[in-house]
Amino acid sequence: MWHEFLPHFPKTSKYTLGAKIDSLFVEIIELAFMASYSAPDKKLPIIHNAILKLDLAKFFLQIAWENKSLDSKKYIALSEYMVEIGKMLGGWNRQLNSK
Repeated sequence: MWHEFLPHFPKTSKYTLGAKIDSLFVEIIELAFMASYSAPDKKLPIIHNAILKLDLAKFFLQIAWENKSLDSKKYIALSEYMVEIGKMLGGWNRQLNSK
């Protein structure tokens, strides 16, 4: 979904803020993949890092929305997906903490 919105970013933000958000999304995917294949005792720090990156992505998306690089409709759509991702990572985190 994000890659549908990035080309419509203003040029002033596309290669700075847009690139940062894009990089964070890739890092979140990488961390989730790494955690899924890591040993059980190594998963928790990776999940914590993924949650941190997700929070950073939310923050930068809010900045993009506030400076009008991202319209409200796109911001809401992305935010809904990010809330779902946060729930999944949070559930994974709770499950690992209970062990």
